[in-house]
Amino acid sequence: MGYLFTVALIQALSFSLIGVYLAGHVDSYVAVLIRVLLAGLVFIPLTRWRQVEPGFMRGMLLIGALQFGITYVCLYLSFRVLTVPEVLLFTILTPLHVTLIEDALNRRFNPWALLAALVAVLGAGVIRYDGLDGEFFGGFLLLQLANFTYAAGQVLYKHLVARYPSDLPDYRRFGYFFVGALLVVLPACLAFGNLQKLPDAGQQWWVLVFLGLCSTALAMYWWNKGACLVPVASLAAMGNLHVPLGLLINLLIWNQDQDYTRLLIGGGVIIASVWLSRLGSRREPSALR
Repeated sequence: MGYLFTVALIQALSFSLIGVYLAGHVDSYVAVLIRVLLAGLVFIPLTRWRQVEPGFMRGMLLIGALQFGITYVCLYLSFRVLTVPEVLLFTILTPLHVTLIEDALNRRFNPWALLAALVAVLGAGVIRYDGLDGEFFGGFLLLQLANFTYAAGQVLYKHLVARYPSDLPDYRRFGYFFVGALLVVLPACLAFGNLQKLPDAGQQWWVLVFLGLCSTALAMYWWNKGACLVPVASLAAMGNLHVPLGLLINLLIWNQDQDYTRLLIGGGVIIASVWLSRLGSRREPSALR
């Protein structure tokens, strides 16, 4: 749980940084490409290129393409038409994608996992439902695609590591993830990116460095590692903790007006969903390790 909570905190800060400093100022494709390149600089030198099963390599390329490449292109594009609160609201559906994908792979229906995910969605919805208006349907669809690919990546990683155990430390095989992400992001940037909208302020560069090294390199690794250590129900529930944490960060740093009552109630519901998922995990098979 420690890995997942740390990543949830990083993600909570990242949403606000993207919305405040990058959205509308730096081209979406360029921003995502910079993040992938910075993360690659961290993991690719550590990656073992021999003695790694070809099936694992191919799986990691696919996971990187899904969980970061497609996910973050869609996420950044959604900021063109959605506000930060709307983006946070629409990401609360990710746990449902996690649950449904996991159940589909295992050809089973787990009511505890689905219930925990629904409760987590309810808690996040209590916090972030602001009476949306305007043309946001396209943004909603973009984020649902992002939710699906992000969920698919973490679930597939959990299964891939279980299928290809290795004596190598996990970080020695994680560089393939960012190669897969680059295979999506680089062509997208070359085809659709606007190189006239590069970062032009020191603040924007510092934000991108944080997003590249912390939110991308460390967070993606820690989240996937944590996903292998918990039941899928806990994974689905923890996926929404970035919402109350993001609100708290906004209150402390950007001082945005928020409803404290809804924050406390929604946060309590999400915490309850984590407890519920752990209760249900006693009925699940042991977590993959």
